[in-house]
Amino acid sequence: MGKIARAVICGYKGVGKTAILEQVIYGNLTKETFLQTTIEDIYIASIETDKGTKEKVRIYDTGMDFYTNTNLFNLDGYIFVFDPSKPESLDWIINAKKDIERMRERKEIIVIVISNHFTPSPDHGVVSKAQAWAMREKLRIYDVSALERSSLYEPFVHLASRMNVQPNKSTFPQLSMRKKE
Repeated sequence: MGKIARAVICGYKGVGKTAILEQVIYGNLTKETFLQTTIEDIYIASIETDKGTKEKVRIYDTGMDFYTNTNLFNLDGYIFVFDPSKPESLDWIINAKKDIERMRERKEIIVIVISNHFTPSPDHGVVSKAQAWAMREKLRIYDVSALERSSLYEPFVHLASRMNVQPNKSTFPQLSMRKKE
């Protein structure tokens, strides 16, 4: 386990950001669970990567208002969440990604996009627009339900794996032990 990676989960109000975190980390979310509107919270998760190592990830749940905290523009990863039945939620994450790219000091941006299905019938126009945007941005959209914990594993494993890439080789030249004569 290396450094603690830092990510922010963001999206339009009511798309299920906190529900996703509560379910993937604690697994105790049901249809009857009541979640308060989030003002700000921090979660620490130990996530197994695709390499089999466990990495700690600090996830900032800022509600919708992450723009007021400029420290969040230089994190290791971003989790964008939208509801495919709400067009405004997709527009929000498209604009947020543009703003983050403009404000970041580092060039590479690690992003996962989560389509959280609350209703069984998504807006097909939103789904088509999301797919076209993701293709242009070279992003994958993970279709999940915050009520189904198993649907949440893959995006978080992918995020932890990308944020904590281990170097393959040492940057030091090969050392050899020779006996001096």
